[in-house]
Amino acid sequence: MLDNLNNYDIVLASKSPRRQELLKGIGVDFTILTKDVDESYPERLPLIDVAPFLSLKKAKAFEEAELPENYMVITADTVVIVDNEILGKPADREDAVRMLNMLSGKVHKVITGVTVHTKEKTKTFSVTSKVEFDQLDMEEIDHYVDGFRPYDKAGAYGVQEWIGYIGVCNVEGSYYNVMGLPTQKLYKVLKSF
Repeated sequence: MLDNLNNYDIVLASKSPRRQELLKGIGVDFTILTKDVDESYPERLPLIDVAPFLSLKKAKAFEEAELPENYMVITADTVVIVDNEILGKPADREDAVRMLNMLSGKVHKVITGVTVHTKEKTKTFSVTSKVEFDQLDMEEIDHYVDGFRPYDKAGAYGVQEWIGYIGVCNVEGSYYNVMGLPTQKLYKVLKSF
């Protein structure tokens, strides 16, 4: 379906197994190339702009010399926002527990910024989903953190894991965005290249 991509060597700049699975799911062949990028952002940047800002920063971290001749780099960054605070990846167990307590019984936003970058063109976009959590008790939070160790996930949870099964009451918007890659919007952007 994405025959227009046949001329590109597509690189996914993400270690996330979920992003890799989702990109494969829409029929894209790619290689993985990652680079450590400073994920700081300007203090005054509106919270809703942080994820697209970081995805663009990740794309710009690659120099053309590092990339295949006809490259297309896809980068993404996901943030969770609750009570006007960004929850990134938890630093440790205590931080994961703190984050899940903050999300418990509330609605939060999940914003994923995505950048598609080639020599000729760069397109950055973001998708926002709203997620409502039921009230979680400490036994549930401890069980999840100890059993699933969600230290590589923004907001300390994976919607596709046990905590999502028992805790998520409602998702408004793209479910796959909450997993880390808004596949429907990305597919449309890739079709336009």
